[in-house]
Amino acid sequence: MRKLLIIIVYFFTLIKCFDSYANNKFSIYLKNTDANIIFLRHALAPGYGDPINFNIADCKTQRNLNDLGRKQAKSLGIYFKLNNINFTEILTSEWCRCVQTAENLNIGKWKTFSGLNSFFESYSDKNKVLKKLRNKLKNTNKKDLILMITHQVVISEITGIYTQSGGIVFYNTVTKKSKEMLIN
Repeated sequence: MRKLLIIIVYFFTLIKCFDSYANNKFSIYLKNTDANIIFLRHALAPGYGDPINFNIADCKTQRNLNDLGRKQAKSLGIYFKLNNINFTEILTSEWCRCVQTAENLNIGKWKTFSGLNSFFESYSDKNKVLKKLRNKLKNTNKKDLILMITHQVVISEITGIYTQSGGIVFYNTVTKKSKEMLIN
């Protein structure tokens, strides 16, 4: 019985240390970049691009989150909640996989923003998307912390970083400094 108690205490100590490390990691990245934008690439949606019959208003014509993608988004939401990471605003691309990521994060109210839409296969006009996004970034208060759920092409265009599904990129709208953080 004593061994079991020691194992349980050890296990909970490890969990607490991991939580502390994870929160510390986010805080360190935030401090090092002085970020006011957190870009989040949508959770796992298997495939490449979008089907030829793509329709932004019909999720059946798009790549969507699979079970693993939904679990990934829920885990990220839990991570944000456990570490008391609060956003002043949550914006998402109009693509279903980004909206599904926002829904599964379950961390607060969010709204779609066409300035985060993918222009990978020209379903959105790249110049219009980036103009809208750059205007939003330019007018973002440096004291804000805005979560932007979007696509690899958008994140890489602004930050120069190519991140994986569910990847986080910290971005400072004044200095343009950015840094990727992966949560495993």
